[in-house]
Amino acid sequence: MLFSQGFGTRRECAARVQAGTVRIAGRVCTDPDEPVPTHGLVFSVDGREWSFHARALVLLHKPAGYECSTRPRHHPGVLSLLPLPLRQRGVQPVGRLDADTTGLLLLTDDGALLHRLTSPKHEVPKVYEVGTRHPVTPMQLEALRTGVVLDDDPRPARALAAEATGERALRLTITEGRYHQVKRMLAAVGNRVDALHRSAVGALALPLDLGPGQWRWVEPGALESPPSR
Repeated sequence: MLFSQGFGTRRECAARVQAGTVRIAGRVCTDPDEPVPTHGLVFSVDGREWSFHARALVLLHKPAGYECSTRPRHHPGVLSLLPLPLRQRGVQPVGRLDADTTGLLLLTDDGALLHRLTSPKHEVPKVYEVGTRHPVTPMQLEALRTGVVLDDDPRPARALAAEATGERALRLTITEGRYHQVKRMLAAVGNRVDALHRSAVGALALPLDLGPGQWRWVEPGALESPPSR
């Protein structure tokens, strides 16, 4: 059970149990081979409480200055913000946010879910709060909704929704994830992105009480539920 949750090799997990650092329902577990029902299981390792998840799906409030890469080059990687067991079980970012982009980032070790959330054919909506260099005009918003051609792709990139939220701010909803898509779409209509924050993916909104660099577990069904903050 511990091995599947990212607490080391099978030998290391057995040593943890034999050392008395694992508790199940408040009871110290000392038998590495003890059968443990995993449904609804909450256990603790070294005094830290964990809940069992057959597949991991977590939501991270990504701060600026972190790369969404398992092999970061110029900035720290977002995986460094997660506890070691999650990193050891192989969670990966669902899509990528630029180093200077903040907001909602999902990470999972569920390959099928990762594919469903990133494949363009599933059209999972992503909502971005955009700060712009120049005032946002009705003509720009209409062009974003109608579709703009990016310099390396003849297919128009269309926003599912685009609305002004301030003189130099807008909320943009897209269903694709092309390289630097939001920045390039704004450039195509004659504006420029000065700040970018992802506030929602699917029906899941970034919780207001989750600070930058913090994370929490997510149930897959939450992506189809009404968004809540």
